[in-house]
Amino acid sequence: MAQVLAPPPPDETTASPGAEAGAERARSRLGVLIGLPPALYLVLLFVVPLVIVLVYSFATRGPTGQTILADWNVDAYARLANPLVREIAFRSLGYAALTTAICLLVSYPFAYFIATRPAAVRNLMLVGVMIPFWSNYLVRTYAWRVLLSSSGPLSQLTELLGFGQTRLLFTSTAVVIGLVYGYLPFMVLPLYAAIERIDHALVEAARDLYASGARAFWKVTWPLSRPGVVAGSILVFIPTLGEYVTPAILGGSKTTMLGSYIVNQFLSARDWPFGSALSLVVMAVMLIATVVYFRTGGRTL
Repeated sequence: MAQVLAPPPPDETTASPGAEAGAERARSRLGVLIGLPPALYLVLLFVVPLVIVLVYSFATRGPTGQTILADWNVDAYARLANPLVREIAFRSLGYAALTTAICLLVSYPFAYFIATRPAAVRNLMLVGVMIPFWSNYLVRTYAWRVLLSSSGPLSQLTELLGFGQTRLLFTSTAVVIGLVYGYLPFMVLPLYAAIERIDHALVEAARDLYASGARAFWKVTWPLSRPGVVAGSILVFIPTLGEYVTPAILGGSKTTMLGSYIVNQFLSARDWPFGSALSLVVMAVMLIATVVYFRTGGRTL
């Protein structure tokens, strides 16, 4: 008589399709619960204020400075063609570009020096770069106001050397000095991260193939460090373009930047529609420039 073999017991380690789908749904619900608080935070503190600014940009400024939300128009955007706005915009672009260039020229050799030091020295120097973050940016900017004033240490030193009194405060030079000081760490750290990852055996190989030090740098080190250059330039250029604190403290009426001008529209001129329109245009330009820069630069780096 033939013996009937019973089917083997199901493998407990092999899940059925239904069980896998249930586990996937459970993971999805868990992800939604974890991501819900930060999503609500972004919606309430970023999206909602941005929508309010967008609505106010189409409103009308009343004769006494009040904002009228009934009469919708695009007059605030039409005023962006004002020559004063163009002058301030080009000035801000110039300050941002100059600050970025100076930070890059100063930071690159410094970051390269840090990346080529022993680990103990490297860590100590990195702490030194990050020390400014331990104090308030506003306090540090006011410290520069004391240093650059006509009665400050710098002016006293030039008088002692016979060069006369130095007047740097409330000038373009003072604004650039403050911007470079404030944003220099944002250039040093990405450059250091990029240079530290470079395999220096490639540089030695280039030198073995009779490349000079300069040629080895331009053909090996510089291309491999360009991601840090791009990241550092964006981290410096974008916030500098909308800077408010430094020109307000170290600059004067002739050094007004976009950030200061926008704040004046809200607090002094009480022209909220124009301030909102200018804020949105500046934000859109910076966002588009950042996206284009990353997408085009990302394919070539």
